[in-house]
Amino acid sequence: MDTAKNRDFDLSANAGASNIQLMTMALDASNSGVIITDHTQPDNPIIYCNKAFENITGYSRKDIIGHNCRFLQAQDRNQKEREILAHCIAEGEECRVEIRNYKKNGDLFWNELYMAPVKNEAGEVTHFIGIQNDVTWRKNAEHDLRQQKTVMEKKIRERTMALKDSEAFLSSIIETVREGLLVLDPDFNVLSANYHFLRTFKVSLEETVGRQLYDLGNHQWDIPKLRDLLIKILPTNNPVVDFEVEHDFPHIGRKLMLLNAYRVEFEGQFKDQILLAIEDITERREVENRKDDFLSIASHELRTPLTTIKGYVQLLERAMPENASQKFLSTFGKVSVYVERLNALIGELLDVSRIQSGNMELHMARFDFDAMIAEAVDGMRATVPTHNILLKGQTGASVVADESHIAQVVTNLLSNAIKYAPDSKQIEVNIANVSEYVKVSVKDFGLGMSQEDRKKVFERFYRGVEIQKKFPGMGIGLYICDQIIKNHNGTLWVESEIGKGSVFSFTLPKAGKEQHG
Repeated sequence: MDTAKNRDFDLSANAGASNIQLMTMALDASNSGVIITDHTQPDNPIIYCNKAFENITGYSRKDIIGHNCRFLQAQDRNQKEREILAHCIAEGEECRVEIRNYKKNGDLFWNELYMAPVKNEAGEVTHFIGIQNDVTWRKNAEHDLRQQKTVMEKKIRERTMALKDSEAFLSSIIETVREGLLVLDPDFNVLSANYHFLRTFKVSLEETVGRQLYDLGNHQWDIPKLRDLLIKILPTNNPVVDFEVEHDFPHIGRKLMLLNAYRVEFEGQFKDQILLAIEDITERREVENRKDDFLSIASHELRTPLTTIKGYVQLLERAMPENASQKFLSTFGKVSVYVERLNALIGELLDVSRIQSGNMELHMARFDFDAMIAEAVDGMRATVPTHNILLKGQTGASVVADESHIAQVVTNLLSNAIKYAPDSKQIEVNIANVSEYVKVSVKDFGLGMSQEDRKKVFERFYRGVEIQKKFPGMGIGLYICDQIIKNHNGTLWVESEIGKGSVFSFTLPKAGKEQHG
């Protein structure tokens, strides 16, 4: 393969539209994954990927654009190949490595990566091109060849003995698991049922085993969605995970069930058995609904007296005596601050309620993205003058989105950056164009977070253990931000390490969510 040093690769805006279209079609026709990163932007983000790269990784374009390539290594960060890549990027050199990557579903694949710099007329590196091939099959073959025949035979014997010894143990586990478990034959006759299924649905072993699933309980299990799962979905999508089925059983009432189905395989061939796990989530969903109803009612009921309190505070402020003491003014100021804080909290609870009920309204309109970011940053600077918020980059983009909601996301990320970095006064905000998206990153130099916290930080009401100890809050701000960005067909993510701060980033399609569904 020719190196990028010996190629003329025109990435400028002056390239002819037909040439760009031809280049894109050619790259999309390639069986190799191709990406282009922008070396002029912080963190060298991906600005282009072809179809083969999406197929190899399992990620969609909107999940890829704006990220650094390292996201493919997930938590497997201690590979020497990463150091080689980092060195070549820093020196503007080409390299070839074989590195462990992970698909969106978590599957490992070996990536044969050839990376080369693209330079402008002045000899400066502006972009990098990465050519990727999935060589997992070759690595597996090499591994298999290294295994000695005697070792493999020993493992087979040991595994056979282990399976025989563990059969009774597995049976006891199945009986004690807190989910209903059924084993079905190809005609959906019940071969076995565990105790939890019998107890949950109030049936006996004699009237269950040997009967067809749809005939159980005088045809109570003849459920259209269950038929769809077993007949239409499972044969082409094995396994099926978290499939919701709701049904009103005559004797035990309405049940909301979470079904997981797996067609048992052996040596690549389908065996004639289906494992069906049935979890009754009726009570859990009712609790969640009651909690959501409580939040909605409480936040609405609190809003009315709070509005009255705010009115009285404003009235007192206008009627403030000129000779008021310093203590009086200080106390009055604290009252105003806490009223506003309570108002913001109730506003967040109302947002959560709207999200959960599906009533979040987006008022899509075109606006100047850079101006909106600058206004949000200026507002935060005025509110917290003790911190230095540095705004870098510009997009020049006119974006179709709900401006107030996006501004809310930016403000929340800035507030968190200040709140969770008490010993640092520096906050960095970077904005940039990444293909047909705009990207915003908010970087702090604070506490950072663990791997476990990073996984759950966007969940509703989640707060890390250390954060909970040191800072008050309800854990709904980032959940709201995540839902707002998802409703715009963008992505929000975090990169963080304990003690090294955090970088929260999101991408937003410039043309609006309809064009990027």
